[in-house]
Amino acid sequence: MTIIHIRLQRHPKVVGTSSNGEVVMGDTGSTVPRRQLGRYLRELRQQSGMTIAEVARRIERGATTLQRLETGQADRIRLWDIEALCRVLGAGETEAAALKGLAQQGNAKSWWHEYGDLIPANFDVYMGLESAAASLTSFQELVPGLAQVPEYARVLIKSVHPGEPDSEITRRIELRMHRQVLITRRAQPANLDVILDESVLHRVIGNRKIMAAQLRYLADLSTRPNITIRVLPYSAGIPLGDLTGPFTILDFRDAAREPFEPTVVYVESYTGAMYFDDHENIDRYRTAHEAMRRVALDERQSRDRLRQVSKEHAQ
Repeated sequence: MTIIHIRLQRHPKVVGTSSNGEVVMGDTGSTVPRRQLGRYLRELRQQSGMTIAEVARRIERGATTLQRLETGQADRIRLWDIEALCRVLGAGETEAAALKGLAQQGNAKSWWHEYGDLIPANFDVYMGLESAAASLTSFQELVPGLAQVPEYARVLIKSVHPGEPDSEITRRIELRMHRQVLITRRAQPANLDVILDESVLHRVIGNRKIMAAQLRYLADLSTRPNITIRVLPYSAGIPLGDLTGPFTILDFRDAAREPFEPTVVYVESYTGAMYFDDHENIDRYRTAHEAMRRVALDERQSRDRLRQVSKEHAQ
């Protein structure tokens, strides 16, 4: 059997860089890098307690220019502006490198974030999107981070970072647990609609005691009104005739529940992550999720299956 590996857009290029150090964006394609850059800049500024006008004055730029940067609407991004903002706002070395990397990622049709390329591998770009999402619709082959118990998370994190000290592993676990506030908070929690491949229930992460606790937690979590968890059973076969791999569709809403940012599809792999915000790919992933949803167990059946397998692990 011949295996052909096709890799789309290893790392997209900017449309151009002008002689005065500006990164020039095109008019079409993914806006994710610019939006993420703006989100992180806005968070840094808010943490500093400074206004847009004050920061703009310190870097000798107009307030409108900075506002367009923060909202991801800038057509031209000067790398030295990003460097100046990082100095004024007190960004750390890793954060500054990540922000400059985002500024250079350009405006390709599909944005490929390759770990360790322009953006440091230990800077989690996805978290910025996740924290701003109003709803997350996904298919997963592992328990998603938003629904992991600490013990399950520890096993996975230690496997990814085997050389890190326990203190750093613990910090990463605490960060992952903190992310879960997104779906468990009382005020306007995000909606989570996840389909779990049945293999998630049987693949032992750590040991059977951990699995029993994890599946029991998932069952309890699924009783929340904003959380839907369905199991795609082995008996459903391959609903689409092909494997999609894990993916998450992120939708954004403001306080009035109106869209204020384009939808993004996040597809993670071992070496990087692809982000789509074009209608064609978004529609394809929504269709894929709906196809799996039709043949998945319903909410009650899924909850019962989770509790059943949890008891089997506990024996």
